[in-house]
Amino acid sequence: MQRSKKIPVTAVETVDTRFLETLIGYNARRAALAIIEEFLEKMAVYGLKPVDFSVMSVIVHNPGVTSRQLCASLNILPPNLVSLIQSLDSRGLIQRLPHPHDGRAVGLHPTEKGKDLMAEAEIAASELERNVGGKLTSNQAQTLVTLLQKIYL
Repeated sequence: MQRSKKIPVTAVETVDTRFLETLIGYNARRAALAIIEEFLEKMAVYGLKPVDFSVMSVIVHNPGVTSRQLCASLNILPPNLVSLIQSLDSRGLIQRLPHPHDGRAVGLHPTEKGKDLMAEAEIAASELERNVGGKLTSNQAQTLVTLLQKIYL
């Protein structure tokens, strides 16, 4: 039987995260976590999770959008969207109407209740963005958005 070497017992005074801080993914995730926590609080009053907010925003700004278009634009898997659409429909926030050109497709439209809810929720989201971006100038914030979009668009 081979004996393993004893590992010296050490203590860490200051955690070294310098390598992690050089990684785009690490920094993007840390920034997202800082924003998402506050976003969840702000959107709770509207009963919206981040994905609900995104889907509703696309529907409000694109009445008649199809589920296929939603999945493509938001990178959502179709099975995940089905229950979300059902939930938004049951809350009276959206309605499904026949597509004017494709008899197999259904267009998703915001109801008045959905439009009103999103008008308030988007104002709250914009305020949140201004608050979390408060450490950045408006040019820096725009540059950050542009750079992040270069990664996923």
